This record gives sequence, C-alpha cells and structure tokens, in this order.
Amino acid sequence: MAKKVSVKWLSQPEDHDYPAALSYLSLTYDPTTAVGLVGRLKKAAMAEFKAKDIFRAAALPLLGIANSHVKANQQKILAGDAVSPLLLIRDPAHGRVIIADGYHRMCAVYSFDEDAVIPCKIT
Repeated sequence: MAKKVSVKWLSQPEDHDYPAALSYLSLTYDPTTAVGLVGRLKKAAMAEFKAKDIFRAAALPLLGIANSHVKANQQKILAGDAVSPLLLIRDPAHGRVIIADGYHRMCAVYSFDEDAVIPCKIT
C-alpha cells in the first residue's frame, strides 16, 4: 500500500486567489454580483470539507496529470510546499457548489487522497 501524501495548507487563501475567483465568477454573474460574491468570500470564515464531497457538490470532472496545472500542484504538494485553500460559492439555484478558485489544486489533492480534508472559504 502506498504511503499517503500529507498536504500542507496555508492558513488563508493567497491574495491573488480573489482576483482569479472574480475573473471566473464574472463569466457567469454580472459584474456587481461577482464583486459582491468575492467580497463575501474575503469575509467568510474558514471551513473544511472532504475532497470527494466538494467534487460531488460541484459536479465537475476530475482533471488528471495530463493537465499541466494539476501536475504542477501535485509537484508542489510532493515538495512539501503549502497550497492555498479553495474559494467556494454555494449555488442553490442550480443545487451545486462553484469552485471559484482552486479547481486544479482540488484535482491534485484528490489524486492523492479522495478523503483528504480541504480547507476553504465558502459563501
């Protein structure tokens, strides 16, 4: 049996995660709503969810190591570098969670352990 990889997490999302979330959210929300959601994420408390539960709630496909961003995040994790928590938005109108920032990190972590507990901010 392979040894589980221990993922180190930063205590808070990095500053550049919020503009990335805004860019993504601006694709599906009007600018005012997207800005408001990011503002709520900045104020949100940290939470934790299992990787497999976030994937189920987001209804997204798992990206493999063929994706350069997933591979880069896997290498960062294996090197012992801390990674940034995810930024999540609840979308009750569609019955899912939007990964506003951190999809590639999520896929990298899931590739090591689907039961991994992932810190995030959620609103």
